[in-house]
Amino acid sequence: MILDAHPFNVNTKGHLEIGGVDTIQLAEKYGTPLYVYDVEMIRNHARAFVQAFRDAGVHGKVAYASKAFSTIAMLQVAKQEGLCLDVISEGELYTALQADFPTEKIHMHGNNKNEKEIAMAVEHEIGCIVIDNFHDIELLDLELLKQEKTMDVLIRVTPGVESETHKYIMTGNEDSKFGFDLQNGQAEEALKKLQGHPRIYLKGLHCHIGSQIFETDGFRVAADILFAKLAAWKEEYQFESEVLNLGGGFGIRYTAGDTPLPLAEYVKDMIQSVGQNCQKYNMKSPEIWIEPGRSIVGDAGITLYTIGANKNIPGVREYYSVDGGMTDNIRPALYQSKYDAVIANRPEASPEKEVSIAGKCCESGDMLIWDLPVPQIQDKDILAVFSTGAYNYSMASHYNRLTKPAVVFIEGGQDHLVVKRETYKDIVKNDLSYEGIKSFT
Repeated sequence: MILDAHPFNVNTKGHLEIGGVDTIQLAEKYGTPLYVYDVEMIRNHARAFVQAFRDAGVHGKVAYASKAFSTIAMLQVAKQEGLCLDVISEGELYTALQADFPTEKIHMHGNNKNEKEIAMAVEHEIGCIVIDNFHDIELLDLELLKQEKTMDVLIRVTPGVESETHKYIMTGNEDSKFGFDLQNGQAEEALKKLQGHPRIYLKGLHCHIGSQIFETDGFRVAADILFAKLAAWKEEYQFESEVLNLGGGFGIRYTAGDTPLPLAEYVKDMIQSVGQNCQKYNMKSPEIWIEPGRSIVGDAGITLYTIGANKNIPGVREYYSVDGGMTDNIRPALYQSKYDAVIANRPEASPEKEVSIAGKCCESGDMLIWDLPVPQIQDKDILAVFSTGAYNYSMASHYNRLTKPAVVFIEGGQDHLVVKRETYKDIVKNDLSYEGIKSFT
């Protein structure tokens, strides 16, 4: 059964539960579509990464990649768990400040940081900026000079490793918009610009080889490539990396066919690879940083929908439409992502047929799940889609002027509204009237 592949229970009423709370009651209380998160699961994922470093006796930092799911409440949970934080934009940094996240534990990424973003990062004295290109160096130097401050940085490099993932989410190969290429001399040129800089302190290297990765081979190969380069730089420039950030991209189970590793296994393998390379090149061990996002929140979240219209094309396909779609989950249309789902009010009912779950947007491509085994479906049944905790809320839109769903956290058997459902007034609040040109004279 689909339910067997996902960590959620069924209560005595025969309803799907999340964190000990009845999903049908949640749908009735908050409406649908509705994002729901099991906060205990989020905490357990975060602790698995942190504990893996502690168990190995290795200095490491776990930075939550906030692009996966960034709200004030989520960042407060990350702060409570002692995590660091990755931000990509002024908006993500602003959210972190509103959550009172410790600024010294914030790292800023981005392939096109602008003057305002860098100024904001410097003003609030965040812990680190990841340098992605020469433009970053120029802007940061000017801003640090202006504010009379200094900043720790990492150089992001592309090691030329291609992970086995969708081409849109491969970021470590040579042909990438991210980072300095290790093979063509760009990374070395960046090193020379930053080494001994009066305001910018280079702490080490960063790489990210992709997303939704189910094995550790790619991280091991990337570490080998980085250490070979670091060994050469140590000999030629006397540069030793204090930090090695191996990124994130650790996979989660979206469907029963996915086979992710236990989260600690990724860390253990990274630690082993770094240790072997340090021994090989007689180098001091750098502090290891990682950046999990999806793997912390992804499978801790579900989305609840109400089922509406049905269309049966004999001999072809049967469609059931829900009250959301690509506005709250763009990933199937964008990445051809696959999901599991159950009828939340009858999750253990035996499947009787396969149907396709359509969204309500005016797009043929607005399909959430193509072939889902289900029991007989009734009007207004509640559909629960699993593993929607990462990128769904982050990528939500107002297409067709649909409102964005509410977000509810479940912890200790209690539900907590952490993002209000948008209203139609919210959708038009920035719109301005325009009467047009009444006369040309």
